Amino acid sequence: MTAPEDGTTPENRAEPAGGTTLIGVRSPSDVDLALKYLTNRSYAPAQFALGVAAAYRWAMGRADQAPVTGTSARRPPPDLRLLTAEVDAAVVQLDDPTTQGGVRDFTRGVHDALTWVCGYSETRV
Repeated sequence: MTAPEDGTTPENRAEPAGGTTLIGVRSPSDVDLALKYLTNRSYAPAQFALGVAAAYRWAMGRADQAPVTGTSARRPPPDLRLLTAEVDAAVVQLDDPTTQGGVRDFTRGVHDALTWVCGYSETRV
């Protein structure tokens, strides 16, 4: 995984004021708003949107298993290490030329959502 666009690493970022536990590098309210925003959009392809929603739910600790690997967090929500591992697994699937279209769209949604959650992208999906 490469460094975020702002040049800092997620591990070096401080918690927001008040000591709120971060989801990746985002506040829980930011991730929750991103999920709500997603459900109000209609232009995203269905499988892509399902992948994004699955990623946000898992990152917030609302799903038991990771959307690509099926990994379970010891204690939800998953930590940055586990979130980044899921991004890496998504990259491997996306690089596989045998991945079917619907699965590819779902995996792209997971990837794009988790790269934002982890701070590797500033583009919220």
